[in-house]
Amino acid sequence: MRTVDSTRLSAPQTWRAVFEIVQALALAVIISVVLNLFVVQVTEVRQRSMEATLEQDDRVLVSKIDYRLGSPQRGNIIVFNSPAPESSIPFVKRVIALGGDTVDLRGGSVFVNGQLLAVPQAHGGTLPQAPAIAYPFTVPDGQVFVLGDNRMASSDSRTFGAVPIDNIIGKVILRFWPLDSFAFFEW
Repeated sequence: MRTVDSTRLSAPQTWRAVFEIVQALALAVIISVVLNLFVVQVTEVRQRSMEATLEQDDRVLVSKIDYRLGSPQRGNIIVFNSPAPESSIPFVKRVIALGGDTVDLRGGSVFVNGQLLAVPQAHGGTLPQAPAIAYPFTVPDGQVFVLGDNRMASSDSRTFGAVPIDNIIGKVILRFWPLDSFAFFEW
């Protein structure tokens, strides 16, 4: 009498198992692409302009939904495509003023609508950078004025002007790398 090895799969069963694995992988790729396009995105901080809030090479999770449901708010840290055509990397900066607000730089300090703006994380003097941007500067509707927290090492709205809201990729909600710097951002 001959025994049959029950652990062996027949050819149709093998192809079915392979098909199910390919199907699961395809579904995972589709879900990942949809999430990346419409919900969240991982971004690497490539500049030093947000130190010490965010360090160069930090990895952050960016919510793309927040500004589909609402508008940017002062204090939000955002990721956006630079309005400067020579830059292809996304920028990470803090929203300082919204459309209709007036920004003034005096004595190394920032004033928004005549009020001194105190950002505890910001350091260094906030000086004008481009002669084409005159202060006081009124932020056009549909745009935001952004600054890096490391004011002396930041190329921001002082250089390239206000950022159109359409250029915003999303709001930074979480720093997950390096692991010892894990932090949620709630503002």
